[in-house]
Amino acid sequence: MNAADMTSWIRHAAELVTADVDRLTRLDSAIGDGDHGHNLDRGFRAATEAVSGGALPADAPPGKVLVAAGLAILSKTGGASGPLYGTALRRAGKALGDSASDGPSDGTEVDAAALGTALRAALDSVQNLGKAAEGDKTMVDALAPAVAAYETALADGSGLAACVRAAADAAAAGAEATVPMQARKGRASYLGSRSVGHMDPGAASTALILRALADVTGEG
Repeated sequence: MNAADMTSWIRHAAELVTADVDRLTRLDSAIGDGDHGHNLDRGFRAATEAVSGGALPADAPPGKVLVAAGLAILSKTGGASGPLYGTALRRAGKALGDSASDGPSDGTEVDAAALGTALRAALDSVQNLGKAAEGDKTMVDALAPAVAAYETALADGSGLAACVRAAADAAAAGAEATVPMQARKGRASYLGSRSVGHMDPGAASTALILRALADVTGEG
């Protein structure tokens, strides 16, 4: 993946979030504030603007694209979504490096191993910030299995596109798995047993974002 591919990922993620705003809002209305869909839509629209139309130098490395997107989300997204998603993208970008001499990539192209390192950094940042673990009914329940599936596929010798598809499939399954869970973190935890039976909106949107990455890396 190069900077153009990273930009395409952010744009496509924004498209998927926009198309799914109503569902994300319904999910969050059931166990949260009801603003997750619109907040994330606003954040990813801002992220798209931050990485498109000459907003970045033509020779910006892939990591810079993710850092810029993360900063835009941090500044434009309300609720818990901004810090979590913005920080995840920023940390992923920083893990790739800001120049040809930084990070595991060569500065212009990101291979499967480098992307795996970036995704692991994103997960670590979310868990450090939100103090959530798998089973707490949060976005971690989609992101953690996604990263694990990616790393397993990578260890088995799969290429970047196949690794990302494995991650996206695991994220979708992880989001579905939150339905029978009782929330232990966030606003949903205040509902106790009433949080059971609803998909976590953060896990749902995380699955969308990874689906967008799989769509982009699977092209061609």
